[in-house]
Amino acid sequence: MLKPARPVTEAARLDELYRYEILDTLPEQAYDDLLAVAAGICGTPMGSVSLVDAEREWYKAALGVETREGGRDVSFCGHAILDPSQLMVVEDALDDPRFNDNPRVLGSPNIRFYAGAPLVSPSGHVAGTLCVMDREPRELSPFQRESLVRLSRQVVTLMELRRVNRQLRQHLEEREWYEQQMQDYQRLLELHNEELSTQLGVDPLTGLSSRRAFTVALEKALSHAAMEQQPVSLALIDIDHFKAINDVHGHPVGDQVLAEFGQLLRRLVTPASIPARHGGEEFVVLLPGMDRARATREAEALCRAVREAQLSQPLTVSIGVAAWRVGESTAELYARADAALYAAKRGGRDRVMVAD
Repeated sequence: MLKPARPVTEAARLDELYRYEILDTLPEQAYDDLLAVAAGICGTPMGSVSLVDAEREWYKAALGVETREGGRDVSFCGHAILDPSQLMVVEDALDDPRFNDNPRVLGSPNIRFYAGAPLVSPSGHVAGTLCVMDREPRELSPFQRESLVRLSRQVVTLMELRRVNRQLRQHLEEREWYEQQMQDYQRLLELHNEELSTQLGVDPLTGLSSRRAFTVALEKALSHAAMEQQPVSLALIDIDHFKAINDVHGHPVGDQVLAEFGQLLRRLVTPASIPARHGGEEFVVLLPGMDRARATREAEALCRAVREAQLSQPLTVSIGVAAWRVGESTAELYARADAALYAAKRGGRDRVMVAD
C-alpha cells in the first residue's frame, strides 16, 4: 500500500477548505441527492462526498458505508486530490499497487472499484472528491465519467453558495434585506438543480431516465419504428403495496427501496431497453425491437426476478405491456399499457397483463 502524498499547495488547500466551514456539519439533502445521482448513473452501491482534512477523510454525504470519516493515509481520495484536472479511476484495487493491501480493500467496506472526481474550487484548490465505489471490479463508460465530473462541479457550487450565505449572515444587519438575499440564493440553487436534471435527464433518486427524457426517447423510438417497420413495446411497472412500506417503515426506507429497485431494473433489462421512473413507485421500460410476444416474455421474466431478488424489503410488481400499433400516438400507447397495468393489479398483483 502506498500512502497518498501531500499536494505542494497543502497549506493553502487546507486554509480554503476550512473557510468553507463545512467539516463536521450535519447531512444536507442537496449533497445526498447529488451523490444518489452519481451512484445511480455509475451503477454503484457505494459513494461519498469526501472532504480531505489534514489527517482524515470526512464524508459530507455517504452511501453504502457505515462510518462518516476515516484516516487520510488509507483513503483513495487522498490520491485523487493530487491531480485536480483528472478523474481518478481504479477499476480493480487488487491490481493497483497503491491499494492492493489497503485495509479498506481487504476489509470493510471491501472496495474493489473506485472513481473520484476532484472538488476543485474557483481558485484551483481541491477540497475533496465526489466518488463512487463498488465491491466488484468494473469500468465506466465515457458518459458515466463525464457525468461524474459534471456532478462534482455541482457539489462545488453548493459549497460556494454555502460560503456566500454564511458571509451574508455575518455582515448583514437588516433582517428584511438579509431574508431577500437568502431567497435569491435559494432560487439560484433551485436553478442549478433544475439545470442539472435537464443536462443529465435522470431521476435523482433512482439514477434512471427522468420522465421527460424518457418521453423524448419514446417519441424517437416510435418514429424510427414507423420508418423501419420495426416493432416496439412499452411496459408500465408498479411496485405492489408500496404505500405500506412508507406507512410501516417511513419514507427514508421507501426512498431506499425505490433506489434499490431502480438499480435492479437497470441490471435486469436488455442493453437496448430504456428504463425510467414514471412517477412515485411507477416505472416504465421502452422495449425497442420487441413485438407483443417477446415483450410479454421479457416482462414475465422481470416480474419473476423481482419476486426472487434479495432486496432490503421483499417486493413484487404488477406489469402492463402494450405493443405499439402503426399510427398510434405515444398517449394512446401509454393508455393501453396503463389499462393493462390496472388489470394486473385488479387480478391480484405480482403478474403481467398484456393489452389487446
